[in-house]
Amino acid sequence: MGSTPQLVLQLYVSVMQKYIPPARVALMVLSLISVTYGALVCNVLAIQIKYDDYKIQLRPIAYICIILWRTLEIATRITVLVLFSTALKEWIFAVLSFDFFILFFLPWVEFWCGHSPFPENIEKSYKRFGTTIALLLISFLYAGINVFCWSAVQLLLSDRDLISKKQNWVRLFIYYFLRFMENAVLLLLWYFFKTEVYEYFCAPLVVVQLIMSYSLALIFMLLFYQYCHPCRQLFTHNIGDCLACRCWKGPHFEPAVQNS
Repeated sequence: MGSTPQLVLQLYVSVMQKYIPPARVALMVLSLISVTYGALVCNVLAIQIKYDDYKIQLRPIAYICIILWRTLEIATRITVLVLFSTALKEWIFAVLSFDFFILFFLPWVEFWCGHSPFPENIEKSYKRFGTTIALLLISFLYAGINVFCWSAVQLLLSDRDLISKKQNWVRLFIYYFLRFMENAVLLLLWYFFKTEVYEYFCAPLVVVQLIMSYSLALIFMLLFYQYCHPCRQLFTHNIGDCLACRCWKGPHFEPAVQNS
């Protein structure tokens, strides 16, 4: 995710200057490819860690779904933040700080609420203070990733490996629901407070395109988990369970029991 700040800065400068040199376009494309590749590796690593007892082999269609999912998710998120920052510069730091601190302290809150013992086996040469610093740095990196996209490797401080090996559908749903709502709110605020920089842009079309792009990212994510995940047969619940909910079925009547 080291290329993400560079990509944000490049896009911000391009928007403010109303001009994108070919060299900057190439750098922005390379930065997006780098970030997407990192997210792809993170997804594959998470699958290998969670299902280390199985031989994992992703099909080409699975890689395509992950790449499209991550590219649309990251590109849309960065664009929304850049647009919002050009209209409300004094608020962008507050928005990012709020997101970051929530995501930073969430693993620690779960750790404290679970009354788990303090991790002691991260590194043998670390003492308690060194272990605390290492966990804080890991939490910092984890929060930074989740500000821009979903981290497939979920941090779990109570585990010896510091990684959750369960597929948490509730957390996944909450994250993307809140992120979708946040992006929509930021876009609406940008639309109402945009400056003359965007006088040559069709603002409503930009809003619709970005919302549709993020929606497409969610669709590719659902397609991956439903049809392309290498261990989808091991899921207790899947996307299809939601689509096959009883509320979508017709009424079912039990035959009446006749009394003799």
